[in-house]
Amino acid sequence: MLCSAQHAAARWYDRREAVFVEFCVEDSQDVKVNFDSSKFEFSCVTGAADKKHHNTVDLFSEINPKESKHKRTDRSVLCCLRKAQPGISWPRLTKLKEKVSWLSVDFNNWRNWEDDSDDDLSSFDKFSEMINKMGGDDLPDLEGVDDEVGMSIELD
Repeated sequence: MLCSAQHAAARWYDRREAVFVEFCVEDSQDVKVNFDSSKFEFSCVTGAADKKHHNTVDLFSEINPKESKHKRTDRSVLCCLRKAQPGISWPRLTKLKEKVSWLSVDFNNWRNWEDDSDDDLSSFDKFSEMINKMGGDDLPDLEGVDDEVGMSIELD
């Protein structure tokens, strides 16, 4: 019995020089990734049941196929798509604005790099760093503040 290929679930994120797409496929075999300037194709076979996966992505903008690469691990296949025009933000991976059921944004790796003057830190990272620098040991003594403001509460 022939079984048609299914889409592999994937997550993507944008960087200044490249776009990254991670296909979440465990124990993949026969991995094939074909890069073209305006699209790329991914296919593989997974698991003991030889489940076939195939994804074709028409890209938001052009890439440099010769500099684009992929790396297989036991849990996924990560594709690095080198942008033909580095420094231009991609609001989405796909050419069309339609929601693709198998594709999601990788918020763990996403950075709003175009607004940051510091390339290494996203806004959240800067905020976290600021909070950590503030610490918790140097908080002012708040005892007696109620009396000064005139809002003391008496408990019986």
